[in-house]
Amino acid sequence: MSYRLIQMLTVVLPTILIGGFEFFRHGFLLGHLSMETGNVLITILTFILSLLFSSWIFHIIRIKNDQLAEEQAKRAVYEERERLARELHDGIAQSLFFLNVKLKQGDLAAASSAVSTIDHHVRQAIFNLRSAPEEDGSLNFRVTKWISEWSSFTGIDVEIDFESQNDLFTVKEEVQIFAIIQEAFANIRKHSGSTQVQIDFKGTQEQWQLRIWDNGRGIDINSLSDRKYGISMMRERARQVNAEFQIHKGELGGTEIILTKEMQQ
Repeated sequence: MSYRLIQMLTVVLPTILIGGFEFFRHGFLLGHLSMETGNVLITILTFILSLLFSSWIFHIIRIKNDQLAEEQAKRAVYEERERLARELHDGIAQSLFFLNVKLKQGDLAAASSAVSTIDHHVRQAIFNLRSAPEEDGSLNFRVTKWISEWSSFTGIDVEIDFESQNDLFTVKEEVQIFAIIQEAFANIRKHSGSTQVQIDFKGTQEQWQLRIWDNGRGIDINSLSDRKYGISMMRERARQVNAEFQIHKGELGGTEIILTKEMQQ
């Protein structure tokens, strides 16, 4: 049953039932029922019909909401599968192709380097999959814990200044922001050659900003490939939370990513 049909029934059905009873009462029962008795009966009838009708309508709405939640959960799974597929394609699949080429050429040194790269890609994919978003209700806790493990895994120092209000984000927004952070840090490990990373978050009920900076070689904006560095995924996730996404070379070198959102009043 569509919401449009529910809306029509909400307007039409009570009108027909109550109006029909009043028409029948005045047309056929007026000589048998006093006005006072009729008013009492119509009040009782209105209460009973309103109770039954509202229970029925809210039952339908509850079913619709459950179906919607199920569809959203399926969509989240599909999106995560797509993210993993892209990560495997951009990292492991390309490295395997490179490894195959170098083995055919007899370049064992390059092949050994490719094996090391594949090992890093596999470990990073496993590491990302192990980070379950349900570990704690706090986005601060999950981000801090994940970054601490990432720093131990990569050997790259991370300076964290991340404090968000518990009610600042919806669950969907937290998932998207956390995924952007994971993708940005994966790019830092793969491409930047950096030894230090900074991540800070500043947020109020009016505006929030997420900033990630590394001291690596810096990204070449002129030859920037959305597909190669997962930029398209980060842009899409930023769009999902209605935030502005920026990526450029930092003032002190390296690469800087800034995510900003003006909260609606």
